[in-house]
Amino acid sequence: MEEARHVLKSDRDASPLLVKIREHIGASPRELVCVTETFPVWEHASLQRGAEAYLASRETAAEWFGLSGPGREHTDIVTMLTLTETSWDTFDLGPVDYGTAAVGPEETMEVVRLGLVCTWAPGGLPVVLGLRGAQEHGGDDCRIDVLATSREAATAVRDEVTRLMRELDVCRGQVLMFGISEHRGNELVTFLPRPEVTADQVILPDGVLSSIDRHVAAIGEEAVRLRAHGQHLKRGLLLHGPPGTGKTHTVRYLMGRMTDCTVIVMTGVALRFISHAATLARRLQPAIVVVEDVDLVARDRSYDPEGNPLLFTLLDAMDGVGADADVTFVLTTNRAEVLESALAHRPGRVDFAVEVPKPDADGRLALLKLYAGELTVPDDLDGLVADTEGMTASFFKELLRRAVLAALREREWVSELDGELLKTVLDEMLDERQALTRTLLGGGERLPEESLGDHDFELDGMPHHGTAFGSHVTFE
Repeated sequence: MEEARHVLKSDRDASPLLVKIREHIGASPRELVCVTETFPVWEHASLQRGAEAYLASRETAAEWFGLSGPGREHTDIVTMLTLTETSWDTFDLGPVDYGTAAVGPEETMEVVRLGLVCTWAPGGLPVVLGLRGAQEHGGDDCRIDVLATSREAATAVRDEVTRLMRELDVCRGQVLMFGISEHRGNELVTFLPRPEVTADQVILPDGVLSSIDRHVAAIGEEAVRLRAHGQHLKRGLLLHGPPGTGKTHTVRYLMGRMTDCTVIVMTGVALRFISHAATLARRLQPAIVVVEDVDLVARDRSYDPEGNPLLFTLLDAMDGVGADADVTFVLTTNRAEVLESALAHRPGRVDFAVEVPKPDADGRLALLKLYAGELTVPDDLDGLVADTEGMTASFFKELLRRAVLAALREREWVSELDGELLKTVLDEMLDERQALTRTLLGGGERLPEESLGDHDFELDGMPHHGTAFGSHVTFE
């Protein structure tokens, strides 16, 4: 029996996995210290970049190796090594587990989901660096493990990999959106293409876009000199107005205008991740955090004395970024009148509010020409403009789409739209709107104007201080 135990222990001692680690590090797994740090799963690509940059700085050829054995999906690396040395449940050398992670809207990179590599600490001590990603039956994060005979050496490696990870962050300068995994319900980040919207494609009353530019872009352009003068950089912009007037389109313009900014878009149920977004924005500044339909979470507490828990999360997130951060919070809403007044109580929450109204006659004409694109339209559109009073940008976009579709039913290619066709399509759309209104209002009975969702709303006047949102501008 003693001889059998000796043979078994010798077999374990001869494990290629243990031999590889002992030859490099000069100690058994039981003698090693492990320093670990975990990150959200969407940071896996950045962690991989940090690890690769560290390895490149230490040696010319570092080969990853993997682990094989039952249960490795939910067993940490240190435990696998210890079990291999001390028990019947052994793990051994195996192939590296690789996966892919997004680094852009249409780009991915290869990442190590479970693997180790032998390397050296900044001081020259040998260490083993391990990476693992989210596992099928494990956690929803990625992590780095550094094994060494010295805690200081392991910590130094971990810290340097993390520093390089932040320097090479794949999210920097990207347009991002938080979402939810249907599989586990955890937070995920989606990379979105940066919109290409130019100023001439944003149809707003004179002065609106230039005011927004001054508040958002100009502050960023003067960030260094403003800091030198002790001025805060964090700012908040509220775009409010009826649905379809161009608030989101204006935000898309800002995204395209500020190409060096990291943009984080929050909407719907993803607003629960606003704290993550604020932290990411500060780390990757200059940054813009877009909160669409903010009234869903920032409704004034007078409507609900207990308040919405996400309201306090939003306020805390906006405050936590820090006044010196080059971060802009851009909020949009169709219902500015219901917003929490505390949004304006501190600089950097909402200090500039702009109404985006329904287009006037000049605006409606410009929208018709914008959405017509390269199509030729009649010179005289006055009648069409007059008949579309009160309509928003989204209405004109749909009008032109339907007109082109109707023209394609009669010919293979459309290069022009005549006035009669446009008028026919417009009459159909107006009739549809009236039918829908009759349905919603119970057979045509008009509701009071203030009860309708699609109406003009104006705060009190021209720019001044002391309103619910700091400085406020309306444009007639």
